[in-house]
Amino acid sequence: MQAPLPRIKLRLEYGHALTLGPGKMQLLVLIDHHGSIAAAGRDMGMSYKRAWSLVEEMNAGFTLPVVDSSRGGPGGGGAVLTQTGHAVIRHFRALETLLDQAGARDLQALGRLLADRD
Repeated sequence: MQAPLPRIKLRLEYGHALTLGPGKMQLLVLIDHHGSIAAAGRDMGMSYKRAWSLVEEMNAGFTLPVVDSSRGGPGGGGAVLTQTGHAVIRHFRALETLLDQAGARDLQALGRLLADRD
């Protein structure tokens, strides 16, 4: 059996204040799609409290917020990605692409060194 194709998962750590990885990027993408932190969290199988906590962490970690939200009420609440939020996704995705392209040969070489898993 051929070894599964490896994937590179990018994780950026900015000290203790902020860590960015695939999960937070997916959360931002889903907030942009749904217009709601709660709906994005549900889509990812996480509580609203957890989703909101991750948004707060990202908003505090950047000079400008990545998500702008309004509380619910008679007209309902909502959330939108800011220009900063869109830029964060764009730059993160660019880094993922760069790593995938630059690391392809080394990933193949490592794959050839793996033990058979039959």
